[in-house]
Amino acid sequence: MREGEAAPDSAHAVVLDPAQVDDAAMLRRLLASPGVTSTDLRPGMRAELARLVGAPDDDPAADRWVYYPWRRAVVAIVGRTQFQAIRSDRNRNKLTAAEQQRLASRTIGVVGQSVGHSIAYTLALESVCGRLRLADFDDIELSNLNRVPGGLFDVGLNKCVVTARRIAELDPYLPVEIWSEGVSADTVDEFVADLDLVVEECDSLDIKFAVREAARRHALPLVMETTDRGLIDIERFDLEPTREPFHGLLGATTGAMLADLSTREKAPHVMRILDPEQLSARMAASLAEIDETITTWPQLGSDVQLGAALVTSAVRRIGLGQKLSSGRTRVDLDAVLDHVVEPNIETDSVELAFVNDEVVDSTAVADAPTAIVACANRAPSGGNAQPWTITATDDAFHIELDPSRTTDMDVRLRGSAVAVGAALHNARAAAAAFGLVGEPVFTTDGPHRLTATIRWAPGADEALAADYPRALARTTNRHLGTHQDLPADVLPELAKAAGDQPLYAITARQAIDRAAVLLGESDRVRYLTPRLHEQLYTELRWLGEDASTGIDVRSFELAPDELAKLRVGRRSDVMAHLRQWGAGNALGEATRDRVRASSALVAIGVTARSGERPDLVDYAHAGAAVERVWLRAESLGLAVQPVSPVFLYADPTDLPIISSEFADTLGDSQRSFADVLGFDADQNVALVLRLSYAAVASVRSRRLSARR
Repeated sequence: MREGEAAPDSAHAVVLDPAQVDDAAMLRRLLASPGVTSTDLRPGMRAELARLVGAPDDDPAADRWVYYPWRRAVVAIVGRTQFQAIRSDRNRNKLTAAEQQRLASRTIGVVGQSVGHSIAYTLALESVCGRLRLADFDDIELSNLNRVPGGLFDVGLNKCVVTARRIAELDPYLPVEIWSEGVSADTVDEFVADLDLVVEECDSLDIKFAVREAARRHALPLVMETTDRGLIDIERFDLEPTREPFHGLLGATTGAMLADLSTREKAPHVMRILDPEQLSARMAASLAEIDETITTWPQLGSDVQLGAALVTSAVRRIGLGQKLSSGRTRVDLDAVLDHVVEPNIETDSVELAFVNDEVVDSTAVADAPTAIVACANRAPSGGNAQPWTITATDDAFHIELDPSRTTDMDVRLRGSAVAVGAALHNARAAAAAFGLVGEPVFTTDGPHRLTATIRWAPGADEALAADYPRALARTTNRHLGTHQDLPADVLPELAKAAGDQPLYAITARQAIDRAAVLLGESDRVRYLTPRLHEQLYTELRWLGEDASTGIDVRSFELAPDELAKLRVGRRSDVMAHLRQWGAGNALGEATRDRVRASSALVAIGVTARSGERPDLVDYAHAGAAVERVWLRAESLGLAVQPVSPVFLYADPTDLPIISSEFADTLGDSQRSFADVLGFDADQNVALVLRLSYAAVASVRSRRLSARR
């Protein structure tokens, strides 16, 4: 046979290394042969390689030429490592690189190449094995082409050859061994030797049984798909070496007992395996018509493709050591399509400029206690939890921290104490507008209880009274905003508003960018720590839900793609995968983008009145300073958004309690964040605010009904 001509049953591509003398000589002869075409695919492949994230280094020395005898064609491709990286890139992260590598060590045998053709090809398509062994003695006939994805040029070729050629044109580096004589009871042990799993899709009942007996002897898992109502069988002989073939449905029957039976005599055994009660109505009716109005049992191409997907999924699970027990199940597409329903339609359009925007002032409300409580109730709190109980009379105001409205980020109720302090400032501002003044008197047992009482007395405080309308209008503005430079007087004004609490601020772009990275990483940890993730989504209120507590999702001012990410982010199973992969950097993207768009980032510190560490009363005083800074910033035309990190209220020893897996990450971020903002690592902070210039917030946080 001349160079470039194909043997009629040629099934394998020839991979040529130009660096090898013999291969180079063969390549020269092929390229010079009349009728042999050549195509260089490397430029396109290298362009793809350059676009891949985490691609292996390009190595021209690894390039190969591949000769396909049946096509009389030669193609140039990149080396095996680069080729596989490109071809499997879209598998990630449904299959991670580590999982793909693990599966590449597996050798899979497929007996029967009608249904088995699609299964073998799909196994190769997903790269869930490193070697394939195919068996079938039969040739392609035209009637096979309703389910075998071949063509007229394949008619008359052995079915194994057709499958092997198709796989070679997909991946010439994947070794495929063919048994064109099929398997028999005498050769089946040789066929399954050194396999990791066997897929059985042949027609002969005695060979089906023989393959199972061999799989049991060699402790191999076996998978079979029956193309009716998506029936798949898994027999884990690797885990259950004494398991009976076909789940014991044939009792004491053996392969030898079936060998000499006629088709009619085998029929009862087949029915015991298939379970007539579970057959589709069309299949069951067709069985009665075999040799009458139809030649053999029907199979549809779509059923075969479904079966290939099911078997490949099972093979993948077994190969990765994931849970898959022996037994059978069905994936019945007709039954699924019988239950088509309209999808839930969710809309997140903003319907109102402000939701529950209660405006209470001294001219509209004659009742001072009601106005004071309503204004106090509008104070900011983590997750809009409103962690307080408020009562008021004509001469006194009382607020008590409610420890039931807390989260793991609210370490030692410090965040709740900040909220109580902000509410106290609002109460005093409202009282001043009514001509009342008073200082809070705190009661605390230390770690768990904080209450404050203000006894009102007639008096005037114009500075406090000026904050009353501001407190009623105060909002969290999460618009992206712009990082317009702040006028020179802004930060001094905010420091003045902070009073005796320290205020730290950064405006330099490099510092803000660094803070954005750290705050984005904090969000990533919050998403990937199961308890924090659960608490985060408990705080969110979607359209149609009661938003009198928690955060209305519309107030995030998200673009459609960001909103889609937020929806996906609520799935704990998705977070589990990202955590397992050490991934999830995109989880902090929204925060990073918003912080980078800030004009400034400010942190209000906590001053300890006595002792080395501040207590809840100190945090409440700092909370009042936070509210003053917030209101003053808004009065200067700034948009304000709290962007406090997971570690804000934690001492270093608290971090393993908040997130044991990410304690070291949080510790590093905590120290770096203190360095960026310019305060000592042991400085306690009440809240971090980002300041920008932005459009008016679309939605304001709602509040529980004011209580008296």
